[in-house]
Amino acid sequence: MSEEKGSGVDWAHAEQCAKVVCDAGELERSIDWKQGLAIAIGVPLLILPSIGYFASYLWSFAIIVWGLSVFQGFMQNLAYGELATTFPNASGLPGFAQNVFKSPNHEGKYDKGKLIGGFSAWSYWFAWNPVLAIFAILVGFYLHSLFPSLAATFSEYQLAMIAGVVIFGGLILVNYRGLSSGALVGYILAAFSLIPMAIITLAPYATGDFAMTNITSTWLPTDWAWDFHHILILLGIFAMAQWSACAWETAAIYGPEYKKPGSDVPKALFSCGAICLVAYVLVQMTITGVLGIDGIAAAPIDPMLPLAQAALGDVGSTVAIVMLIAAMVLIIQTAYLGSSRAMHSMATEGNLPKVFAKTNAHGTPILAMVVIGIFNLILISMGTPSAILAASAIGYVCANGISLFAYVKAKSRPDLAGLERPFKAPAGWKNVALLFGLFNLPLCLVGVIYLNSVEGSWFSTIVGICVLGLYVPMWFYSQHEAHVDKIAAVSMVSAISKEK
Repeated sequence: MSEEKGSGVDWAHAEQCAKVVCDAGELERSIDWKQGLAIAIGVPLLILPSIGYFASYLWSFAIIVWGLSVFQGFMQNLAYGELATTFPNASGLPGFAQNVFKSPNHEGKYDKGKLIGGFSAWSYWFAWNPVLAIFAILVGFYLHSLFPSLAATFSEYQLAMIAGVVIFGGLILVNYRGLSSGALVGYILAAFSLIPMAIITLAPYATGDFAMTNITSTWLPTDWAWDFHHILILLGIFAMAQWSACAWETAAIYGPEYKKPGSDVPKALFSCGAICLVAYVLVQMTITGVLGIDGIAAAPIDPMLPLAQAALGDVGSTVAIVMLIAAMVLIIQTAYLGSSRAMHSMATEGNLPKVFAKTNAHGTPILAMVVIGIFNLILISMGTPSAILAASAIGYVCANGISLFAYVKAKSRPDLAGLERPFKAPAGWKNVALLFGLFNLPLCLVGVIYLNSVEGSWFSTIVGICVLGLYVPMWFYSQHEAHVDKIAAVSMVSAISKEK
């Protein structure tokens, strides 16, 4: 059978048949918006790796950056909320971009539109994936700092690896029976997530340890100038900030698993955003007001620990930090489920090898979760959370930029513009999406690469580019694999028709 255009093959029908042949497996609609929120509610914890890093560059102005970044999240997520209800079977940002960019009547082996959409999904996968490694490192660091007996036996790296194996393996077991099990764990850990952070953050206002002068007297570094060099640094900081402060879009990635995606997605999405708006600004403000810039500089990786000690004493701070460690499991789960759904979505669309589309009897992409866990155990060897975050942020700005351009395309292309939209962003939001898409690509992308160069951390840039570049050979293999399945499917259908 000819594989070229004009051969008479109905490629659209072939693709549908191929999906049946490969038996990809479907995600189950098993959760409501409150369960989606419970899974995503760990997002405020994403501020932890960046508190000291941002303060080192911006001093108190970091508080403003967090507020602006959450505002950016609302601007972007209004577009994503609309796309989530337009494509209710798509898994969040990865699914939106793949649906919009693929050619509607493509014939032949390679669809360049699918390459763009798939690259966006792969970038999103790489954006969320390293959260597992970053927080496993933080867990190891806190355990090493709080418990002398552990510190005498294990190094920080060893504790991080042990934490990674235990947490990743435990979450695979918990989520084996489907997303509703993960939501139950989310309900339990949500209390551990918000309560300790709230206690540690609010206690200084009651104890009198908070001093506004620590903020007002150090708004920006004394050598700060609004020149090209510092503006590029600020863009890089914004790129890393949105990795945290805009990440509540993950509530939309469970679109295929919400019982009523038209109403569940926006409810889960914007409830999480409201919580993030308060949390990000308040946490950075409290730490700066209590510790001052010099105090943060003395504890750049774990400023929550001296904050808790100042407000609660040694015993109280130990209890609070242990609870916070438990809460870190929640954000690891959020990232784990989000990145595994991204892999499943890419494989279902033929943009990754079809083996990653396989689900178990409960609709869980277990193989994808195992691969992600192993990948993050390797990432832990990079050591510092900020280095991993800097590499990951490159993927996140690419994913957001392309996804926002996908929104513009979905509103402009006639066949997509006419689709039903149970939730709609305000009129004219296409222009807002375009503006923030350009802010991500190229501005934030250039900024984070420049910031890495200032840090002397070209390694983070190289890791980011290499991981994103791995997508290209996998995509060509996957397209060939999908094409073979289409040919097999058409042959099977033809054979059945002849028998009839």
